[in-house]
Order: sequence, then C-alpha cells, then structure tokens
Amino acid sequence: MSNTTPIISIDGVTKRFGPVVAVDRVSLEIQPNEFFALLGPSGCGKTTLLRMLAGFETPDEGAFLIDGQDVTDIAPNRRPVNMVFQSYAVFPHMTVFENVAYGLKVVRTAASEIQTRVREALDMTQLGGLAERRPDQLSGGQRQRVALARALIKRPKVLLLDEPLSALDAKLREAMRLELVNLQHDVGITFIIVTHDQNEALTMADRIAVMEDGAIRQVAAPAELYEFPNCRFVADFIGKMNLFEGRIVGEGGGQSGRRVQVEVSGVGRLDLPVPQGEAVPAGDAAGGLGIAVRPEKVRIHAEAAEGRISLHGRVSQVAYYGDTSHVFVALDSGGTLSAIFQNEARSAEPAVQIGQELWCSWDPRDTLILGN
Repeated sequence: MSNTTPIISIDGVTKRFGPVVAVDRVSLEIQPNEFFALLGPSGCGKTTLLRMLAGFETPDEGAFLIDGQDVTDIAPNRRPVNMVFQSYAVFPHMTVFENVAYGLKVVRTAASEIQTRVREALDMTQLGGLAERRPDQLSGGQRQRVALARALIKRPKVLLLDEPLSALDAKLREAMRLELVNLQHDVGITFIIVTHDQNEALTMADRIAVMEDGAIRQVAAPAELYEFPNCRFVADFIGKMNLFEGRIVGEGGGQSGRRVQVEVSGVGRLDLPVPQGEAVPAGDAAGGLGIAVRPEKVRIHAEAAEGRISLHGRVSQVAYYGDTSHVFVALDSGGTLSAIFQNEARSAEPAVQIGQELWCSWDPRDTLILGN
C-alpha cells in the first residue's frame, strides 16, 4: 500500500458485552480507496468492530479516526460513512427511485439535485432502467444494488458492507463479487466488508484482516495470507490445508542453507529447508508446531518422486467437484493426506479409485512450519 494518510485508524479498541470481550484491543489502519475485508468465523468480533466504526456501538476503550477526525463519540448520522446491511433493508412500498432518494429527502436536498444524483447512482449500479419498479419486482442481486445505490448517493468517504452477499444464491454471489470490485474501482472510495466466506475475501479484497476471539491474527494481501499464514489458525481457516502436529528434533545447515528436522505425527521425520530470513516458530510449552501443506501442492504418483517429500498410502475417499477432485489418502505411517487436482481429461471415470495404492509428494519448500 502507499504511504498516504490512512482513511481509517483504529487505535486499541475494546468492546465488552458483560463478561464477554467481543473486540480485544484492536488496532488497524485502512488506506484511502482500499477494498478491505474483516474475515473470521461467527462470533470473532468482526461485525461488532464494523458497527463501532459506523457508530451503532460504543467502544469501552480506544478510538476511531476517519480521515484524521476522531469520531469515537460522534453520532452515526454525522460520520462520513454509510452502511449496507445483510438484509438490504429496502423499503417495499417505495420504487427504486424513491428508495435511493430517501436519504437525500431526509436532509432536505433540493429536488433538482435529488433527480441528478439519483440518476447518477442508478446508472453507476446498473439500475437505470428499473427506477419505477418496486422491490418485489426485483431479483436478489437487483435489490442489493438498490441498497448500494442508496448508500453511495450520500457520497460517504467509507462504505461499510455487513455480509452483503450472504442472502444470494451461489452463482449470483460469485457474479456480485466482481460487480462490487468494479463498483469500488469506479466510485474510488474505501470499501470495508465483513464476511465469514474466505473465497469472498480472497477474490474481492486488497487486504484482509483475519480475526479470532475478538483479536486480529494477521493482516495481509490475499496471496500473502494464503501462501504465508503466520499461525495455525490462519492457515487452517484460509482455504483447505493438511495440518499435522510436529516438533523440531534437529537443525543444520550447508550450501543449500538452513534446514530443520521435524518429527511429524502420522507422517514421520521430514527434513525441511528454512527460507532465508524466515524465523522458525518456537512452538508451545510442549514443543509442538503445526506442520502444513496445501492440498493443491500435493501430487499423486505411481512411484516415489525424486527430490520431493514422498509418502505411500491408500486412497480412502474421493470428493468430486466437477472441475477438481479432492483425494484423501490413508498413509502407511498412520496419518491422512489430501490432494486436490484438476480433472483435465473429459471422462466419466474417476482418475483414482478408492482402495488404490499410490504415492503422494510435494516440494519441501511448500511445507509451512507454524506456531500457535
């Protein structure tokens, strides 16, 4: 990201509901024109954090700054933000035009300006030909665009989106992801989206903050978050993962650089390279570490593969997804390893059969060594 002044600064924010700490000392900076995602499981605090930013909840500690102004104690309607809720909350008795114009009418904007700005907002959200329809005459995607147009018409500095796609079916949800990204580029303002859907965050956001139990575990761009998670929780939450318990039993070095020997539960002993400048986590009190590899990094072979970590086993399950297959292999060493591969050949027969013996392999450099 650029070195510009953040549009959002969150400084040590905490929110409690009785004995429950919903948000725990969160500090975060979000840049102008950034599409930012708050990602995590239900109950992790992401929606509470968004509601505090909008002004609907008050923090017990800490402060919120928007474009350099402390808004912690400012009412929601006086903050330069607008929020699109999960339910869209469009008025069923109003036309699309009336729904979008509502916020401007409340603040007594001139009728001529309302006409101009509503038409601009409808064109921007591809609703120009639907101005006189009522919400019950619209699809789910169109109703969502009405909610977006209504939020954007007040020209906020930041648009807040609370699970905006969760009410849509899978195919429409995928299409709307692209529409939201294009819309954000067109309007040139900061979008902050709350979601529990990792694919949604990965495909839409410039950066993602992963939350657990009210705290932020990692903030990074999608590719960095996926390929270089900083802990077991992030690795396991983002995408599919083979994750094993392990402990370091030896270290060494040579011309090829630093290496560690790791005893991995259900796998055996692995000799792993440590990338230059990368620290090896210390593990927990018992010395435990997470040893992980993404399923798409794993290949399956008839024979052991030279120069790769190779493990023998028997196929225990095959999940067919059309474009890909997810193969689960019961290893001779006692663990289970999964591999994902593309179904490249046009065939009604699966590429592997349950009970088939084979070898699984991956490049040692693709192994992640993770702390808690």
